[in-house]
Amino acid sequence: MAEASRWYRPGPSKHNLHYIKEVEIRTTLQELLLYFIFLINLCILTFGMVNPHMYYLNKVMSSLFLDTSVADDERTNFKSIRSIIDFWKFMEGPLLEGLYWDSWYNNQRLYNLNNSSRIYYENILLGVPQVRQLKVRNNTCKVYSSFQSLMDECYDKYTSKNEDLSEFGLKTDTEWKYSSSKTNSPLHWGYVGVYRDGGYIFTLSKSKSETKTKFVNLRLNSWITRGTRVIFIDFSLYNANVNLFCIIRLVAEFPATGGILTSWQFYSVKLLRYVSYYDYFIASCEITFCIFLIVFTTQEGKKIKEFKYAYFKSIWNWLELLLLLLCFLSVSFYVYCNLQTYLLLGKLLQNTEKYSDFYFLAYWHIYYNNIIAITIFFAWIKIFKFISFNKTMSQLSSTLSRCIKDIVGFAIMFFIIFFAYAQLGFLVFGSQVDDFSTFQNAIFAQFRIVLGDFNFAGIQQANRILGPIYFITFIFFVFFVLLNMFLAIINDTYSEVKADYSIGRRPDFELGKMIKESYNNALEKLNLKKAEKDEDKKMRKTSGDLAEEARREGFDESEIQRAEHMRKWKERLEKKYYSAEIQDDYQPVTQQEFRELFLYAVELEKELHYINLKLNRVMRKFSALQDK
Repeated sequence: MAEASRWYRPGPSKHNLHYIKEVEIRTTLQELLLYFIFLINLCILTFGMVNPHMYYLNKVMSSLFLDTSVADDERTNFKSIRSIIDFWKFMEGPLLEGLYWDSWYNNQRLYNLNNSSRIYYENILLGVPQVRQLKVRNNTCKVYSSFQSLMDECYDKYTSKNEDLSEFGLKTDTEWKYSSSKTNSPLHWGYVGVYRDGGYIFTLSKSKSETKTKFVNLRLNSWITRGTRVIFIDFSLYNANVNLFCIIRLVAEFPATGGILTSWQFYSVKLLRYVSYYDYFIASCEITFCIFLIVFTTQEGKKIKEFKYAYFKSIWNWLELLLLLLCFLSVSFYVYCNLQTYLLLGKLLQNTEKYSDFYFLAYWHIYYNNIIAITIFFAWIKIFKFISFNKTMSQLSSTLSRCIKDIVGFAIMFFIIFFAYAQLGFLVFGSQVDDFSTFQNAIFAQFRIVLGDFNFAGIQQANRILGPIYFITFIFFVFFVLLNMFLAIINDTYSEVKADYSIGRRPDFELGKMIKESYNNALEKLNLKKAEKDEDKKMRKTSGDLAEEARREGFDESEIQRAEHMRKWKERLEKKYYSAEIQDDYQPVTQQEFRELFLYAVELEKELHYINLKLNRVMRKFSALQDK
């Protein structure tokens, strides 16, 4: 009952409504201004983390180690490795030449070679590179009985359960013995498996000749065997000119099917954060970000305490909570990454003769960058909360909220057909076409087909009958039928919403009108603009003037009084139900208000009937005059 009385109590006076609107305008503008300051600060903070040098550093390093060809075979580089022979050619050729820069271009020695190699003369090789492989045991899979006479060995795909931990080969140095992981490096997700740390590991020497001799010995003693499933080549660089670390990982996977699949990772990160004056400016932005985070958290906490469960009924409040969660997550990642950098960086740089594992630090910095990217994305999305006060944006939100049920029903039908075609494409073309090699690839391939990016020749070559049938029917049903149905749902709903707004429905208040009114009020207070109230009074006629004008026109006194009574009643109802001061067009109507509206409609009907009689009387007089 208390809730009902709150909704059905008499409305506030005009003065109170005007005061409430001014307070709401002031509060909304303050909130918008505060949020824009926060957004600008967040943009400066995020753009300060990334700079174009990261891209160029990755580009030159990938060009050096991925695109450089073998001396005797220009077609063979790391990207094109397909056999063990090609792999050893790369190790003894482009990798060796890329890691060891012994002298300047004119053979002049510029620095002490015992210190470290300087790739491209600018990038210091931190420590020494590391090479490690992971293997699987023999008999981890079962050979069919009919083929056991031909093949008695079977090496399954890599899993932690199938991993080989025993010694092999010469059984002398670390490259022939399994070494467990001594760091917290994360798992590596490759093309055909997920690989953990550890394995058969060896590090390269500071000397180029010693390293080459090491490669030759490993090749001659068959370090790579049938059980080999992956080889990692890890090393790290530091460029003092741009204060960036480049962590490089080259991966060669040996699937159970044979051959080699190569992949790579180049991470350019800024581990030393506060070096220049600009870095200290970014630090001040980080402190400002934390202050904003505390203020916004306090505000949302007060709102939850005030509105309780009603707070969670608004989608914008959920977005606010998501944004706060991402901000706290970003701060947590930032603290963790900088703490790990502080603890590990000094230890990694102490011994230049050992491998410096910066991959762990780079991995978490990349995750931190990803969290920040998602945070600023939702921070920009929140701008729609303020733009929604605009009429156009309000129509858009109303359209989406009205058609959500139709869209959900359509989505069910769409994805049934879409996944049916995806499974068909995967089963028919999966063994022949790369785009359909897995069910996930088939799903994304179909999205690309909808956007016009498709390989029809590959589909047709895989199956000359089902290929064209699949492609034509998919284009017809998904592109021409279903997508046009989706557009029709949106278009029809938007037409309905636009029609509703044309007959009086509008947003609670428009942001542009708010800013304009505040601007005009400020000009009036500064005496830069004359108030328009006096001019409006001069142009407005009084009720007495209207009555005198009606008497001069020959109307009866009873008609004048009745019209005056009707005008006052109409003005009172218009002020109550159609005034621009009202902030909510959808307030519930009480029984008393409904009775007044009903009587108002009855009086309008009487007036229309009276006007109709007057028109009929005039027409009869006009007809009589024509007959005479």
